[in-house]
Amino acid sequence: MSNISLTTLGGVRENGKNMYIAEIDGSIFVLDAGLKYPENEQLGVDVVIPNMDYLFENSDRIAGVFLTHGHADAIGALPYLLAETKVPVFGSELTIELAKLFVKGNDTVKKFNDFHVIDENTEIDFGGTVVSFFRTTHSIPESLGVVLKTAEGNIVYTGDFKFDQTASESYATDFARLAEIGRDGVLALLSDSANADSNIQVASESEVGDEITQTIADWEGRIIVAAVASNLSRIQQVFDAAADTGRRVVLTGFDVENIVRTAIRLKKLSLANESLLIKPKEMSRFEDHELIILETGRMGEPINGLRKMSIGRHRYVEIKDGDLVYIVTTPSTAKEAVVARVENMIYQAGGVVKLITQSLRVSGHGNARDLQLMINLLQPNYLFPIQGEYRELDAHAKAAMAVGMLPEHIFIPKKGTTMSYEHGDFVPAGAVSAGDVLIDGNAIGDVGNVVLRDRKVLSEDGIFIVAITVNRREKKIVAKARVHTRGFVYLKKSRDILRESSELINQTVEEYLQGDDFDWADLKGKVRDNLTKYLFDQTKRRPAILPVVMEAK
Repeated sequence: MSNISLTTLGGVRENGKNMYIAEIDGSIFVLDAGLKYPENEQLGVDVVIPNMDYLFENSDRIAGVFLTHGHADAIGALPYLLAETKVPVFGSELTIELAKLFVKGNDTVKKFNDFHVIDENTEIDFGGTVVSFFRTTHSIPESLGVVLKTAEGNIVYTGDFKFDQTASESYATDFARLAEIGRDGVLALLSDSANADSNIQVASESEVGDEITQTIADWEGRIIVAAVASNLSRIQQVFDAAADTGRRVVLTGFDVENIVRTAIRLKKLSLANESLLIKPKEMSRFEDHELIILETGRMGEPINGLRKMSIGRHRYVEIKDGDLVYIVTTPSTAKEAVVARVENMIYQAGGVVKLITQSLRVSGHGNARDLQLMINLLQPNYLFPIQGEYRELDAHAKAAMAVGMLPEHIFIPKKGTTMSYEHGDFVPAGAVSAGDVLIDGNAIGDVGNVVLRDRKVLSEDGIFIVAITVNRREKKIVAKARVHTRGFVYLKKSRDILRESSELINQTVEEYLQGDDFDWADLKGKVRDNLTKYLFDQTKRRPAILPVVMEAK
């Protein structure tokens, strides 16, 4: 009997940051290593990755990292894992090449090269646990699910998937292979839930392609297409539409340039002719009706690029009268307010906005009926809904019960939760360290709640800096208080507040110096407390107050 446990380090009760652990007879199999982009309140944070302390502490037991596809939510945290533990990485040809782009961008691991290309026919025996793969449909070619064959049955991880009967060969699901896995016996299914709360049929990729081509053909001026850099299915559709309508495509994002060139080299993207792609500096040679500008923005986020275009701060493009801005990605819920603001800015600049979601339901993830079909094909004993917010995980559980799965065989995990298979059932077996690790520039994990709280205060109420010099031995003020403020009040209209603040600080320090005890931290605390109360009474704001008390020698 095998010893089996499953742990979630990320990707549950959230969107992105997918990372799951299967421990089988002492060996650790890591399923994806993804990141997510920060929420609006995570000011200044570049990306968010899972807490991987458990893997660092048990690196000698890691058999490998198995990547399902080439999106950042599956491969983005890989450089941070490899920086601490050099373990083999497995994925399809395209997935590995995109993972290498992430790794090469990190100085600490850019020389790492223990990558292994696999496909749907690959089987790897790790001393009793056989790892194999199956083709799935997603918005990027060569997406794969992972099967861990154990003595107790298969553990199946779907990765991101949907079902699309019109998908081309490099995107097509292998239904026969899924049925074969189901017949072999599935102990546990870890299944994508990102669109589980919808029963609306997702548009097929052929329908999306037709919609993009028609929209581009109907517009007479310049077209700016906003897409996610790694959504190669969408980029291929834009290329095809450009060829059909006699337009040229300009790539304006660094990410899209790297990803597209890699995909073309591997023949995962095709061009109708070599002249289809032009460089930004060549745009002036063409009329507006001959151009499509493909914008993905920094790290695959196109909305910020559109904002810069609308205010004239983009490197290559400024939105003008007659431009169509065509957003062919589905913005996350957290970005809806940002998208609305950018739409207004585009219209003010003279452009027109169209979202593909106004015409079609577009997603790279299966709806509830797709998830039920996956369950019916695989017939798992246990289901672990993963990859989604809690409402989506719960919807997935209900969809599973609707096709006959018992509630006691469905587990909605929390981050860090470990479930162990004992005596024919999965039972809670403790937890490991889990949560968000915030990446800000080169800093990893040193931006926590306290720092974010301070940044939020600074962004909302500004900063108030106080400087005063004292002679501790003579118990007197040598240089009276001076105040400086940024982002708090308009100085010319608030001179009375600043003058009274200085007087309050002088009085507070004088009173403190007359006492018998002296402590620098205590003195600064009294200045901060008195000033906070006064400023709130006067302005109803609480700026970050930084007292600087210096000693004269």
